[in-house]
Amino acid sequence: MGNLVKPANPRAQASHDPVWVRWLLTGVAMSFAILFLVVPLVAVFLNAFRDGVAVYWHALTAPDARAALWLTLITAGISVPLAAVFGVCASWCVAKYDFRGRRFLVTLIDLPFSVSPVVAGLIFVLLFGAQGVLGPWLQRHDLQIIFALPGIVLATIFVTFPFVARELLPVMQAAGNEEEEAAVMLGAGGFTVFWRITLPKVKWGLIYGVILCNARAFGEFGAVSVVSGHIRGMTNTLPLHIEILYNDYQTAAAFAVASLLAALALVTLVVKALVEWRLHHSLAEVSERQPPGASP
Repeated sequence: MGNLVKPANPRAQASHDPVWVRWLLTGVAMSFAILFLVVPLVAVFLNAFRDGVAVYWHALTAPDARAALWLTLITAGISVPLAAVFGVCASWCVAKYDFRGRRFLVTLIDLPFSVSPVVAGLIFVLLFGAQGVLGPWLQRHDLQIIFALPGIVLATIFVTFPFVARELLPVMQAAGNEEEEAAVMLGAGGFTVFWRITLPKVKWGLIYGVILCNARAFGEFGAVSVVSGHIRGMTNTLPLHIEILYNDYQTAAAFAVASLLAALALVTLVVKALVEWRLHHSLAEVSERQPPGASP
């Protein structure tokens, strides 16, 4: 009995499917995408401009909206760089070293993906709240974490720090260690090796992770809602401000502010696609430079 000949790539296998199957699957996928993604996005912008440009602009320039935007920018400006630093360090350790607890570190990186953001916010309340574990000590030293900027930043860091690490880890593993080992043998220091060799190889993965991290920081609701206290003009980020406007029956203003986040999401999507394309080509170039038989 002769051996079966497998197609060289998945496209060869897909070409043997009946035309109606391909059209059916494509139609179902496109229908779901239009129904659950495109239609709600269009509805946001239509409702935002429903009462005219003047109302739209007034909603965006209101004091509470400007305060929410400013707080969102500050929170993202603090949490995203910290998540990037953690992601670089964690992915470097996991990809370059074999140590006891390596798998445990990978599990910790994935923890925020499995824990509800609301639960994460409650954890910070139990730790830093007035009745929490550290609450009396913080009150004695006149330090406020919950219902203030530090609590919002901590909650945002918790839900965003896996993104950079998870994007960098496969890139570092695919790049291998040969060039770093050669540089060390030639007398290069650790910082020089990282700055001159490792970082250029993984820069597109780092940028991709930062983009995802920034998008999550701007749109985070659950954890921030628990620790913020919903103080208007002080601890409300843009998602929380949208909720308050909608609950106050200011639907036009709510959709106006929501359109700002939607526009940010669209820009993020375009940049993400460009970086993803560049990352794919970067990984292909790294694979081509590796000698035959070398394992990442």
